[in-house]
Amino acid sequence: MKVDNDATLERYVAMALAQARAGSHLLGLSGMMDGQVAAVRRALDAEGFTDTLLLAYAAKYASAFYGPFREAVNSQLTGDRKTYQLDPANRREGVREALLDEAEGADIVMVKPAGSFLDVLSDVRAAVNIPVWAYQVSGEYAMIEAAAANGWIDRDRSILESLVSIRRAGADAILTYWATEIAGGLASGRSGP
Repeated sequence: MKVDNDATLERYVAMALAQARAGSHLLGLSGMMDGQVAAVRRALDAEGFTDTLLLAYAAKYASAFYGPFREAVNSQLTGDRKTYQLDPANRREGVREALLDEAEGADIVMVKPAGSFLDVLSDVRAAVNIPVWAYQVSGEYAMIEAAAANGWIDRDRSILESLVSIRRAGADAILTYWATEIAGGLASGRSGP
């Protein structure tokens, strides 16, 4: 699949301005286009949205673990995203992309997926001076839920262990499908779901 980077940046800028005008305080730049953070930051600043935060999906890998989400939303994409997402075998590129996004004005950088890229997450945390978030994607969620449903693993312990490993690797925040369940458990004084 071929992607027109510059034309895509124009669309991203238009979408970012529309979202900021509508009151968004944090924009998630997930497209992995070269220069997207700089283009959006310039446009927002020019219109006075200097306090609108940018979350850059800096280390977003072309992963097999997105499958359940793509199926759930009935993704119509043909081809793959390997032309603009990162190669899962390339550890260093994630750090390079995070540093570029930080230099372009990102307020937060994301590593996605989380579980199979804990080394990248740790490297990014050590390299940047801004918050690092990690995204525990649908395939990671589905594997634990399926194994637990079959009685192969302890569900609650496995969920907690997966999240602790992401935090231990350096994530300041974790996006996970278990967020409300974990929050409810913590609010009630339990250490897990």
